[in-house]
Amino acid sequence: MPHTPPALRVLLVDDQPLFRKALAGLVNAQLDMTVVGEAANGLEALERVRQLTPDVVVMDVNMPGASGVEGVRAIRGAGFATRIVMLTVSEEDDDLFDAIRAGANGYLLKNIRPELLFEDLRGVMRGEAPIAPAMAHRLLDALREGPRPAAAPAPREGDVALTRRETEILQLVAAGLSNKEIAGQLVITEGTVKNHVHNALEKLHLSNRTQAAAYTVARGLGAPRPADLERG
Repeated sequence: MPHTPPALRVLLVDDQPLFRKALAGLVNAQLDMTVVGEAANGLEALERVRQLTPDVVVMDVNMPGASGVEGVRAIRGAGFATRIVMLTVSEEDDDLFDAIRAGANGYLLKNIRPELLFEDLRGVMRGEAPIAPAMAHRLLDALREGPRPAAAPAPREGDVALTRRETEILQLVAAGLSNKEIAGQLVITEGTVKNHVHNALEKLHLSNRTQAAAYTVARGLGAPRPADLERG
């Protein structure tokens, strides 16, 4: 008898019950997926994650009571590594950067075709970071802007203190450099770069380099100036 892989267990978080029910029907129609629960805001999402331990959370951004970004922060703050994909109508840059910085694994728009959504959910379980094409374009545009002339913003409540080297390396990650290229720029080993990236991701509760790049851009850190690299 052929082995049937376990179904991908999905938690849906949206403040519109009709949308949740419609999406649940589509998800449950997939042979390899099942909806294990629903929630109406970010705090309810945390409770459902605790109760149900889903594989992936599909969550709206703008919800009354507690937003999706607040839900991501709460889930990550509670120590859960559950995959979280934002599914929203919001094309605001701030929502994208805030969600990724909080620890979301993907950011998709509600105009996505169902079959593409399901492929993205499968992909996120393989470690991919699905971003809606329109938002990915904006993210790339933001990365291309490079350093901003204004002074770095004051620390925000809840910000994590990175070392100078960790910040420097995240700036180079945001500039699109590989670990090998960063090692060459800073005259350190590739293993040292990997360790700094890992430590920074751990401190920031981020999952991958895409999220780290978005965090760096969202905080206005840009890329390091050549003079800074010479001093390093």
